[in-house]
Amino acid sequence: MAKTAIRDFTSGELFKPMLWFSIPFMVSNALQVLYSMTDMLIVGKFVGSSGISAIMTGGFVVMFLMMVGMGMATGGQVLISQLVGKGERHKLDQAIGTLLTMCAVIAVVVSILSLFLTRFILELMDTPPEAFAMAQHYLTICGGGLLFIYIYNAVAAVLRGVGDSVRPFKFIVISALLNIVLDLLFVAVFKWQVAGAAAATVISQAVAMTLALHYIYKCRSEFGFEFKPVNFICRKEMLGALIKLGVPFAVRFGAINISMIFVASLINSLGVAASAAFGIALRLDELANKISQGVMMAVSTIVGQNMGAGNFRRVRLGVYYAWEICGGFFLVYGVIMYLFNRELFSFFTGDAQVLELAPVIVTALLLHYPALLIMKGTNGFVQGIGNAVFGLIIALLDGFVCRIFFSWLFGIKLNMGLSGMVLGYALATYSTALPNLFYFLFVPWHKRKTVI
Repeated sequence: MAKTAIRDFTSGELFKPMLWFSIPFMVSNALQVLYSMTDMLIVGKFVGSSGISAIMTGGFVVMFLMMVGMGMATGGQVLISQLVGKGERHKLDQAIGTLLTMCAVIAVVVSILSLFLTRFILELMDTPPEAFAMAQHYLTICGGGLLFIYIYNAVAAVLRGVGDSVRPFKFIVISALLNIVLDLLFVAVFKWQVAGAAAATVISQAVAMTLALHYIYKCRSEFGFEFKPVNFICRKEMLGALIKLGVPFAVRFGAINISMIFVASLINSLGVAASAAFGIALRLDELANKISQGVMMAVSTIVGQNMGAGNFRRVRLGVYYAWEICGGFFLVYGVIMYLFNRELFSFFTGDAQVLELAPVIVTALLLHYPALLIMKGTNGFVQGIGNAVFGLIIALLDGFVCRIFFSWLFGIKLNMGLSGMVLGYALATYSTALPNLFYFLFVPWHKRKTVI
């Protein structure tokens, strides 16, 4: 198979290839966050704090709806990277076809459910009255466009699994630029408010999906995958492997997101200013998280390939290098957030009440950066070795136990209010980081078998 399609990380120098492999992921993740920031920034300027609150609340729900697809896509990436590492590239066509079909079916089901449950979910989240209608519009439009997001994530997972980080980067660049243009057109010119931001997001995601599918079609001979009905039949072996990997990943991502929805509902109860301030802080925090997550994506592929090849020393090196790459980044970004939080918030809004809350939220939020650093190596490691069940157990501890409990404990029980809720949200991250670190350092994970 052509070198342009598959990249082998099982031999040779690792640090530089890993760094260059990570950079497109890091930049494309940053662009994804930036165009979600663009939604909030433009809505903040032309609609106000209620619009920011609507996007924050609706965005949490949309992210939750995406979790099933992201879980299955992550499972697909692990499966494909292990097939490459084992030298079983002739099975890639079955894995790709099964993954695409499964994600498409799930997307349709989740979209239909979201359309029926939109109002109930927003009421459950205690959405501020000023933001309720706009949040409903945002959630309805984005929920209806989940098919584009699911299919794009599936194709991107295929490309990550075979070691291609450049093509997804190109697709996201085009999608991000289009989203910014459409945001300005729909919100600033057409005055569609939050609904315009949602429409811009869906259209840009549809374009990214189309570009990704076109690339797979153009390189179909390299992947051994033909776009014929027979190739989209779910193969029993591949479907079983994807379910085994994807379901725990999906539940894991969903559990964390549910806990975030809970925290958002607590903060929503404090009013629209607190809701908007938390939404802005999360966007800024998400930028750091997603950029560094590009390294985690690279680790997952590198670990998957080397687990398939039995190169356990290179598995460990991949995690160590991830910590090196991410350490300096978190230090610099954290200092900027701490020193210039009000200035960063002012890009999104001029509301004095929101700006006053900036240092309160950022100070508490920065406490989870050491845990995030640990996770960027160990989460990619846990994914790459295919231990989705361990990741699920830890996520349930993080989401359903620690994040919800700590936010309630500090914010409500100990009467610390907004700062306590954010503090609980931040400290819960250690309930994932520390067990992952222990597993990597002390458990004989090298004895695990590959998925296929």
